[in-house]
Amino acid sequence: MKGFLNFLILWLISKEKMTGAEIAVELEKRKGHKPSPGTIYPVLKELKDKGLLSMDDNKRYSLTKQGKKELEIGLNTFFETFCDIDEMRSCCKK
Repeated sequence: MKGFLNFLILWLISKEKMTGAEIAVELEKRKGHKPSPGTIYPVLKELKDKGLLSMDDNKRYSLTKQGKKELEIGLNTFFETFCDIDEMRSCCKK
């Protein structure tokens, strides 16, 4: 899986079905600015085309089985890469 945005979107959707607009609001809470539709929707289309997401009649996205597997791989990679995240975080607290 390429791109941290792809990973974040899969993670957010794993918690609950969401529309593109709801995803943008959640990303704004985490990053401090709301990504544009031109940023969000191409990623959603790519993830859907890869079979990682499905969309219902209300335009809410959810993970497919393949999406769940991809998220699990992404989470494992994240934790392997940042296994010392607590130590990293401690240097930022002042």
